[in-house]
Amino acid sequence: MGDRPAAATGGGFAEEFTVRTDPFRRELLAHCYRMLGSVHDAEDLLQETLLRAWRAYDRYDPGRASLRTWLYRIATNACLTALDQRSRRPLPSGLGAPGTDPDEPLIRGEEVPWLQPIPDAMLGDPAGVLLARGSLRLAFVAAMQFLPARQRAVLILREVLDWPAAEVAAALDMSTAAVNSALQRARGRLGEAGLGEDQIHESADPGHRAQVERYVVAFESADLTALAKLLTEDAVMEMPPFLNWYRGRDEYVRFIARIYTLYGTDWRMLPAHANGQPALAVYARAADGGYTLGTLQVFTVTESGISRTTVFIEPEVFACFGLPLRITDA
Repeated sequence: MGDRPAAATGGGFAEEFTVRTDPFRRELLAHCYRMLGSVHDAEDLLQETLLRAWRAYDRYDPGRASLRTWLYRIATNACLTALDQRSRRPLPSGLGAPGTDPDEPLIRGEEVPWLQPIPDAMLGDPAGVLLARGSLRLAFVAAMQFLPARQRAVLILREVLDWPAAEVAAALDMSTAAVNSALQRARGRLGEAGLGEDQIHESADPGHRAQVERYVVAFESADLTALAKLLTEDAVMEMPPFLNWYRGRDEYVRFIARIYTLYGTDWRMLPAHANGQPALAVYARAADGGYTLGTLQVFTVTESGISRTTVFIEPEVFACFGLPLRITDA
């Protein structure tokens, strides 16, 4: 197969297009997810990207850009078009001050299009997940939602994909000076959110999973003292679609105590993987003796302990992760 696409005739053209673009599908999906904060929207935009690429494939010139670069240009501009029609996807901690009473009524924010987690399994092999880890963390993707769409695109292309400013300018029909200015403003916003450039490329730490495994033991044993020791002092608990969220070890533990009071202390947890972070599928004891899926919890872990737990309860999130709705006692 040559560097140029075949003539746009017959099945050979379609086969060549598929063979040449398939290796980029998962990284393009991750790119669209970073831009949009929704797995379902990202899947839709991946299909839109491939459709646009298919229509223009006979005009693709490998002398001007690699196929990967060309596809990223198409994907980025498709996402920018989509973002003109979509609201940002925040987490509760991005919408207001933390609650002060973990026993207060929970308020659902049904009108908010919430940020969704993405399964690591959708991102390819473990090496690929490791490479993308920092730039797919929930905190990073959530921070992206507060950037204007074009700043979002510039930061991802420059900092995540490491494109030269001139290449970004060509892709987004901007001047190089405008790209550099947008990047500076985007970095400033990330800094305000507590995310530095080093955190975009954060490496994996095997010890993080071990801390979450200790969390499982403490939670299933209803040992609040042990649970508290695993949390950082300013640990955050948030639960979209509920607007309520809490900051601080004491508030976090008080909220878990409330959960035990409402739903009992008999729980089972299964390991999961989301956004390059450790996660757990959490099951509550049912009346018939089995366990029913209640939440998917994604953990942010630091050297000091678990600093954030983001809890998802929406059925579409469960379906995206392929989680069983019921399990029996092991």
